[in-house]
Amino acid sequence: MAGRQGKQTVRNMLWSMAVIALVAGAMYIFIPHDDSKNPAKRVDYRVELLSARRAAAYPVAAPEGLAKAWKPTSVRFDGTKGDSWHLGFLDPSGEYVVVKQSTAKPVKFIEEATQRAVRTKATEKIDGQTWHRYKGQTYDALVREDKGATTVVAGTASFGQLTEMAQALKTS
Repeated sequence: MAGRQGKQTVRNMLWSMAVIALVAGAMYIFIPHDDSKNPAKRVDYRVELLSARRAAAYPVAAPEGLAKAWKPTSVRFDGTKGDSWHLGFLDPSGEYVVVKQSTAKPVKFIEEATQRAVRTKATEKIDGQTWHRYKGQTYDALVREDKGATTVVAGTASFGQLTEMAQALKTS
């Protein structure tokens, strides 16, 4: 008798799993979903920018005049970690671009901000200032070292898009 109950229990468990799989499959088919849409929400960074500009020991940069297709997705300022400024965007094609600034030691900050990208010999002149190109497996980047702070524009976007962001940066 005990053997028979064990077989019924296994059979009932298999039937239950089959019913659950059918219900889950039906839900997947009939509930609308669009995997192509980007779930990142647009953020308003104006308040954080004003706060960072008042608190930071350097002129905090943010873009002005970018097309509406550039989507700001993240913002933060940390006065306890080298006055660290972070402003993340998705470019018009959905690639990630981030502006980071800090008073931390440049070597360590650049390594972290660029995801360990390596400095190349290439440079770009943007608004009269020299930006160094970094090439990496995760991010490419443009880096400018000023007295007092380092600015990094990095991301998965092309150097053309990184340059567009760097050109749009203003400090007032």
